[in-house]
Amino acid sequence: MNTQFNFTYLLFIALVSAMGGLLFGYDWVVIGGAKPFYELFFGISDQPTLQGWAMSSALIGCIFGAISSGITADKFGRKNPLIVAAALFTISAFGTGYVNDFTLFILYRLIGGLGIGLASTLSPMYIAEITPTKYRGQFVAINQLTIVLGILAAQIANFSIAESIPSTFTDTDILNSWNGQTAWRYMFWAELLPAGLFFILMFLVPESPRFLVKKNNESKALVTLKKIGGSAYANAELSSMRTTLAHAQQKIKLSELKDIKLRPILIIGIVLAFFQQWCGINIIFNYADEIFTAAGYSVGDMLFNIIITGSVNLLFTFVAMRTVDSWGRRKLLLFGSLGLAITYTLLGGAYFFEFSGLPVLLLVIVAIAIYAMSLAPITWVVLSEIFPNRIRGVAMSIATFALWVASFILTYTFPILNDLLGAYGTFWVYSVICIAGFIFIKSKLPETKGKSLEEIELELTKEA
Repeated sequence: MNTQFNFTYLLFIALVSAMGGLLFGYDWVVIGGAKPFYELFFGISDQPTLQGWAMSSALIGCIFGAISSGITADKFGRKNPLIVAAALFTISAFGTGYVNDFTLFILYRLIGGLGIGLASTLSPMYIAEITPTKYRGQFVAINQLTIVLGILAAQIANFSIAESIPSTFTDTDILNSWNGQTAWRYMFWAELLPAGLFFILMFLVPESPRFLVKKNNESKALVTLKKIGGSAYANAELSSMRTTLAHAQQKIKLSELKDIKLRPILIIGIVLAFFQQWCGINIIFNYADEIFTAAGYSVGDMLFNIIITGSVNLLFTFVAMRTVDSWGRRKLLLFGSLGLAITYTLLGGAYFFEFSGLPVLLLVIVAIAIYAMSLAPITWVVLSEIFPNRIRGVAMSIATFALWVASFILTYTFPILNDLLGAYGTFWVYSVICIAGFIFIKSKLPETKGKSLEEIELELTKEA
């Protein structure tokens, strides 16, 4: 069937829903640039436990957001929970920058985490369900692109808002400066504009046709499908959806996830979610000050280096978008896991032999480039594809829950590993994890490129 797709409409839908990814990226990284300043403001700069809690508290919100996303997605659809996520981002952005109390600061970080947990699950799921098979990989990768843009936006905002810090400044000087009193607030408030825009624009996109069919609203689904690809495409897609959603009226029970046909698919999703975090790259974004300071860089240099890494992250996300539907998901994941294992081995060696400055920066850039074109976007593409239509909301929620649990463990344990093993030992641990990930992907993950969601479902459940 030679279908002429309405790419203007598809791109609008994808970009609007992917704004959840942009806010996810911004909210996730902005705290790293604000860290040296709010820690002094709240008086926790010499309290490692509270420092770790401030950095990782949003992840608790992410976990609860991910848990609730499956239930809300299967009951209320993909669109309405994304509107809720937009509202949560807006509330969090304002409150985090407004408060003068550390407990309230944590509360608003938790609220932002709820938004991240919802958006990180639902944005790629929604895009995957509304996009034609041939272009699904590229369109789902738009969500990762917006995450990267959000990360870079946070990095640029942090660098632009913070004033230059003279090397003679003491902690007291920094606390009493623009940076210590006000700049960190504006870093969080800069999120208000995209969060408000996301909230408004989400009212203009349609509900997922697959969810509508699941809820016996085929006429409304048909309208959206025709707008995407015309009558022939709409009828063919509707027929395919009916086949895999034949029993969708029945309430999903968690016990169904133990089904011998579904269990291996769920395990693949959970392991991939854990691995995307345990490969270790996100500690470079969350603990950039420790990473670059250990390599001999000042706080000012650290903020500029973060922009460099963010720019590389963006550039190689475009590479991923160009290769995801040509190279395939499996090949890119294998390349990423092996490439990171090698890079971490070299990076650990650089710290072990006490190299500083440019060699460390270059290795960090290589690691981010590899991650940006492989594990970062492709994991979300695969997770949005492999779960059967009937349980996609719940299964995606479980996988995203696993991802945020892994992220919390990674964020919380890095200072501990860094203290026990040093920077070199920590990166060597991540290298071993990447090798284990390579072995798992090579042995367990089939290729999904060029297949409809219904074809993937039939193939995976048949193999099981």
